[in-house]
Amino acid sequence: MTTTMSFPGVLDSLSHIRAFARGAAMRAGLDERGTYRLCLAVDEVATNIITHGYAEAGRDGTVVVSARLDAASLTLEIEDTGARYDPAAQPMPTEQELAEPPEVRRAGGLGLFLVFQSVSSFRHEHIGSRNRTTLVMQLEEDRQHHGDPS
Repeated sequence: MTTTMSFPGVLDSLSHIRAFARGAAMRAGLDERGTYRLCLAVDEVATNIITHGYAEAGRDGTVVVSARLDAASLTLEIEDTGARYDPAAQPMPTEQELAEPPEVRRAGGLGLFLVFQSVSSFRHEHIGSRNRTTLVMQLEEDRQHHGDPS
């Protein structure tokens, strides 16, 4: 089953995008922690799209979010036509940087680090004129990781 919604590429859409992700997580049976992790990842990706891909690049556009649920996983795809972006090219914070107080730590990178830590898998592609970010939550992994016996 796949559900898709399109949202204006503005900051006011973030709460609606988050609600879409939360609804998908609930339908998938993710526990509270898994739902939080997924929503954190979706929120970070959508915020980056809206802020950097649209607003800072002087572009207008939409954020299209699709949720696909099967027996093993919940997959969210987030697509936009913002400025081309490659998250894999961004440096991740080192353990030493993570241990530093926020006021000393270099700006940037922490949000993507949290995204990578929050989901079972992350993939980003640039297809034609679109950026596509795919976030996957493995349902069995979420249950085992958090002690759900079902």
